[in-house]
Amino acid sequence: MDIREINEKIQQESAFIELLNLELGKVIIGQKYMLDRLLIGLLSNGHLLLEGVPGLAKTLAIKSLSSAIHAKFSRLQFTPDLLPADLVGTLIYNQKQEQFTVRKGPLFANFVLADEINRAPAKVQSALLEAMQERQVTIGDETFKLPEPFLVLATQNPIEQEGTYPLPEAQLDRFMLKVVIKYPSKEEEKLIIRQNIAQEFPKINPIIEADTIVKARHAVREVYMDEKIEKYILDIVFATRFPKENNLRKLDSMISYGGSPRASINLALAAKAYAFIKRRGYVIPEDVRAICHDVMRHRIGLTYEAEAENITTDDVINEVLNIVEVP
Repeated sequence: MDIREINEKIQQESAFIELLNLELGKVIIGQKYMLDRLLIGLLSNGHLLLEGVPGLAKTLAIKSLSSAIHAKFSRLQFTPDLLPADLVGTLIYNQKQEQFTVRKGPLFANFVLADEINRAPAKVQSALLEAMQERQVTIGDETFKLPEPFLVLATQNPIEQEGTYPLPEAQLDRFMLKVVIKYPSKEEEKLIIRQNIAQEFPKINPIIEADTIVKARHAVREVYMDEKIEKYILDIVFATRFPKENNLRKLDSMISYGGSPRASINLALAAKAYAFIKRRGYVIPEDVRAICHDVMRHRIGLTYEAEAENITTDDVINEVLNIVEVP
């Protein structure tokens, strides 16, 4: 199949993106960046971590997305007293049958909103690891497959750190994207006020079947990626692992560990999904650069020296993108 054929196919397959954006636009004003990232996660079969101060429509955006798709949605409010059984389910003794039966938890849904995920302790986080990576859950001695599509959309508040537990690196790495949400502009906020004080709040209608998403995921993988783009992705990831060998000597003392192989895989997949959203059948370097911060920011470890100098992972990524040669 040549690029022209792929391009035509992708333009047909991605027609529903416009409908979905129009439907979500009824409720979400502005926040185009966040909505694009939600769609990238949805199309790439990757989980998302949204970070932002309260009131930026993180939960509303996730609920609206699941409302626009004929799929099962469940919301989990993470608290310090939450138990793994509250997520995955448990075995309950049935007195009539004199045996244990499985009661499935809220994790058995297509869209799982993990609200304020960093408020729950490590044992609860560990219950999510199997679900996020293997798309299955083990209860007792039985293993159950999770429904397709399955997506964990987590939120966390970067300000209030009292009573929170930092997410383990193994779990952070399982999130495809970490999206930092910014405040809306003045014009957008004026529209938000008007919408929220009006007589009726707009309602999202389910306009897309879950099967359409599964089909689109196959189409995303057909998006053409040249070898030069693959090399560009590898150069970016390897520059975070071995900065000294990649003309980034000053970053050597700033980085404690770089991106894992998941970073390379997710950067390639996210770039393909970004091209799909732009209704293009091939990946260009700008797609990689557009999505790079969201894929990499939670996969780079900073040293105490970097933190003392107020250097963030975004600063490191900017430096890497400036140095690595664009094909």
